[in-house]
Amino acid sequence: MTSILTGDIINSRKNDDNFWLKTLKEALNTFGESPKYWQIYRGDSFQLEIENCESAFYAALKLKSHLKSTKNIDVRIGIGIGRKEFNVDKITESNGEAFINSGFAFDTFLKKQTIAIKTPWQELNEELNVAFDLALLTMDSWTKNSAEVFKLSLGSGNITQKEIGNLLGITQGRVSERQKRAGFEPIMKLEKRFRKLIQQKIAL
Repeated sequence: MTSILTGDIINSRKNDDNFWLKTLKEALNTFGESPKYWQIYRGDSFQLEIENCESAFYAALKLKSHLKSTKNIDVRIGIGIGRKEFNVDKITESNGEAFINSGFAFDTFLKKQTIAIKTPWQELNEELNVAFDLALLTMDSWTKNSAEVFKLSLGSGNITQKEIGNLLGITQGRVSERQKRAGFEPIMKLEKRFRKLIQQKIAL
C-alpha cells in the first residue's frame, strides 16, 4: 500500500510564480527527491508519493500550511490510498490503484472541498471526507499569520510556543491565540485519528 497526493494551486495565475513555486518545492523536498517521489507538471499541478499511508493527511496539512503562509495562495489535494503496480524513476509515469484513487478524489470531490480522499474502504472514505469538510471550514479561512503558526507548530512536535514566538517576533500569548484561530489542536486530533484508522485497515 502507498498513498499518492495529486494537487494543484488555487489562484496560481494571479500570483508571482517564482514566489509560490519556491515554497511548494521547499515543502515537497521534505518528503523525498524529485522526480521519484514528487513532480510538478502543467506549471501548477503536482503529484507526491507518501509511502507510509498513515502520513498522507499530515503531508496535506504541511503543503496547505506552507502555501497559505504565502499571500493569497491555496491548494487543492486529492489523496489516494491503494496498491502501486510498479516502480519507475518518475512518479508521473507510475500507476496503480493509489494513482487511480488519487485522480478520482481530485476530479470528483474537490469541486466541493479542497482536501479529499479515496481509499479501498468505502465507509472510511465517507467518514474521512466528512471530517475533512469540517476541518476545512477552519483551514480554508487561515490567514497568512494563522497558516504560518500552523506550519511552524507542525514542523516539529517538540517546538514550544515560546520558540515559535521567538521565530516570529511575537509573544507566547500571541502564538497561543494564533494556534487557536488556526484550529491547531482539533486538526491534529483528526490527524491522529486518521493515522489510527488507516493503520487499522492496513493491518486487516
